[in-house]
Amino acid sequence: MHRNVKEILYTQEEITQKCKELAKQIMNDYHDKNLLMVGLLKGSVPFLAELSKFVNLDVTFDYMDVSSYEGVESKAITIKKDLDQEVKGKDILLVEDILDTGKTLTTVKAMLLERGAASVEIVTMLDKKEGRTYPIEAKYVGFDIPNAFVVGFGLDFDEKYRNLPYVGILKEECYL
Repeated sequence: MHRNVKEILYTQEEITQKCKELAKQIMNDYHDKNLLMVGLLKGSVPFLAELSKFVNLDVTFDYMDVSSYEGVESKAITIKKDLDQEVKGKDILLVEDILDTGKTLTTVKAMLLERGAASVEIVTMLDKKEGRTYPIEAKYVGFDIPNAFVVGFGLDFDEKYRNLPYVGILKEECYL
């Protein structure tokens, strides 16, 4: 365990097992759809990579880089990288590492629906319901987590800790 991690919440093995379960649900729901999985950079990359191994469908992928955080504070939404392909008529599954306040996902979902997406749903590795300030829910949730600052498996603090193979709680002295 990393010296700045207080506690491991979910191991790599638990995350992989959960990805298998989520993939079964996604395949059942999207077996006859034109599915575009959109990873929200950078945090979703490990989760999207693990999840997509088990989604046995014809799927296309794209990425958006949408930022609403600076350190631990939520800021205005900024689109750093938009999608490379047209979304009109496609069923979109937004892939996110964590659903916290809901600010980013609310904005992105509305934007994609406005562009003519047939549907927009969310799959998130982690759901921090206590942090929610926007009325949005994920259709597919890996794990519910407590109101703690988590890192690992794509989640970062100031761009560090994304490479940890598990999800853990960051020690408070690292960000206070």
